[in-house]
Amino acid sequence: MIRLDASRTKSCVAPNPLPSEADLQLLFARLNYEYFNGEAPDCSIRYNERFSNTAGRTTYGRHPMIIELSPKHFRQHPDALTETLLHEIIHAWCYAKFRETGHGPRFKRKLRDCGLSSIYHELGSVAPLNESSKRFILRCDRCRFEVLRRVLPRGPSSCPRCNKRRFDDRFPLTIYEVVEMRAVGTSLEGARAARRGRER
Repeated sequence: MIRLDASRTKSCVAPNPLPSEADLQLLFARLNYEYFNGEAPDCSIRYNERFSNTAGRTTYGRHPMIIELSPKHFRQHPDALTETLLHEIIHAWCYAKFRETGHGPRFKRKLRDCGLSSIYHELGSVAPLNESSKRFILRCDRCRFEVLRRVLPRGPSSCPRCNKRRFDDRFPLTIYEVVEMRAVGTSLEGARAARRGRER
């Protein structure tokens, strides 16, 4: 998986058209022949619209393995797509040959052999194209403890503050669904407003 440098500002360049997933499979075949002598394992190459701070990811343990790429990043940085796919193929190759994941010595050696100099891409962070609106707040009406969840709890749960040792049906959590999500600012803006309030 490639993690992105969040410090880079967002690109103002107009989005670029991306190759189709069929073209990505052809690119995979070419890179496999050129850099791995055809020894990279079979991989299914696809886009994942939900990626926000990850340019690429390899899912192991399946046949074929799955390599997912972030379309929103590569619309802004199309020149980085081939390099990112090659990075992920190295992951798949290391797993198939050595059962190794991550950026270990073998991975870095193969990375250099393929002409890549860094395990990172500075593509910035972007908001997912299909951000899920499902958010749930679990709140204890007794002590006002709150926790945010992306999915509903699968089983009975109680307030961990009111009884830290075990489930206790005397302290149930009320579930609220968040039906709207909108940006209202940044944490820096909130900190500045709080500081101005203290100075008055």
